[in-house]
Amino acid sequence: MKIGIATDHGGFALKQELVSRLRAAGHEVRDFGANELNSGDDYPDYVFPLARAVASGELERGIAICGSGVGASVCANQVRGVRACLIHDHFSAKQGVEDDHMNILCMGGRTVGSEVAWDLVSTFVGARFSGEERHLRRLGKVEAGRD
Repeated sequence: MKIGIATDHGGFALKQELVSRLRAAGHEVRDFGANELNSGDDYPDYVFPLARAVASGELERGIAICGSGVGASVCANQVRGVRACLIHDHFSAKQGVEDDHMNILCMGGRTVGSEVAWDLVSTFVGARFSGEERHLRRLGKVEAGRD
């Protein structure tokens, strides 16, 4: 799967680990940065390019990390076609894709440990959108409600 990943300083170490594990699992990973630990960087500089690549179809899925995951989620959801969610649990990582067609997983580098993060990422990339009529109907309503 083609996966993009982005973070600021708040998730730098976690991103580095996830990139290695995703590649070892056979995924094609595009790293949007940060490329070095810099406490003065800003997550939008990395998350917006990731979100645009997912929305355009260049990438199948994305992973956005900041300190809490909240800012990354807010940022990614500004891009039309992105369905980004802050995820802390296995059920939501799977159900978010299956029912809500989530295409960017957001996490907090300061709130989720590396093993939990790997479980969430593995679950996210392994899940598939169901395409059921009720989910398509709901997603249509979400899109129609955008300003």
